Amino acid sequence: MVVNGTFASPQVPSGSTWAYLAIDGWEGPGLLSAARAAHPRGYQAAFLAAPGSATPLSTRLRAVRAGATVTLSWDDNPDTCAAKGVARRTYTVSSPGAADRPGSFATNDPTGRANWFVGRSYSFTAAEDSPEVVFSFDASNAKPDCQPSISNVSAAQTAPKAPPKGASDPCSGEAAGGGQCADVGQAGSEVAKCPPTGRDCLSGVAGDGMQTNDGIAQQTTAVQDFNDIPRDESPDAAAQHLCPQSNALTDGLPPEYMVIPPSQWGQC
Repeated sequence: MVVNGTFASPQVPSGSTWAYLAIDGWEGPGLLSAARAAHPRGYQAAFLAAPGSATPLSTRLRAVRAGATVTLSWDDNPDTCAAKGVARRTYTVSSPGAADRPGSFATNDPTGRANWFVGRSYSFTAAEDSPEVVFSFDASNAKPDCQPSISNVSAAQTAPKAPPKGASDPCSGEAAGGGQCADVGQAGSEVAKCPPTGRDCLSGVAGDGMQTNDGIAQQTTAVQDFNDIPRDESPDAAAQHLCPQSNALTDGLPPEYMVIPPSQWGQC
C-alpha cells in the first residue's frame, strides 16, 4: 500500500549525504543518504519539509478503500543536524478529510547523531479510496531548519464495516409507503396469520396460481405442436421444390456455362 516506503528510489548521488530530489511515490523536499540516515536496517530516509512549506512530505496509500481503518507505521530520527540539548523534534501525521484527529509525535532526544525510534504508528479511518497521509514539521520547534526524517513506512487496513442490515432493502425508509411496498407488506402480514399447514389460507393470500398454470398449459401445447410437424421428405419430392428455382436461375445461360443444365436432371 505504501510505495517506496524505505525511500530506496532515487538514490542520493554518490558523495552527497542529502539532496533535494523528487521522491518516487511521494511529494516532499528530498532524501538523506543511507550513510547520513544511519537507519538500523541501512535504509535511506526522507526529511520533512520546513514548517509552512507548500509541499509537505506526503503520499497516497494505494489499494486502501474508503471507510477502511488504516494503521500507518514508520520510524523517525531527529537527524544529526540537531545537536545534543536541542528539544525533541515534533511533527504531526494526518489524512486530510478523515474524521480522526491528526497524530502528534516527538522524536527521540537529539544527540548530534542518528537516534532512531523504531515502530511509530497512527490509525485513522480512510475518507476516500487511496487516502493521502501527510507528515508536517511543527513551526514551534527550536532550530526549525533542522527537520527530522522518517523511513520504513508501511500500512495495513481493516476492511470497511458492512452496511447495516436492511440498508439494501428497496422498501426501507421513505419507499416503504409506496404502492408496491405497501402491497408486499400487507401480503406478508396476511401470510404470517396462516398456520404452516393451512393450504386454503395461503391460497387465499397468494391465489390459486391460475395464470401460472395457464402459461404451463400453453407451453405444453406449443411443444406438442412443434413435435407434430413432419421433418422427413423423399429426395424426389425435395427436388421438385428445388428444380423451379435452379431453372429460373440458369434460364438464358449458354450451354457452355453448364455441364448438365437443370432441365436435363432426371428429377426435374
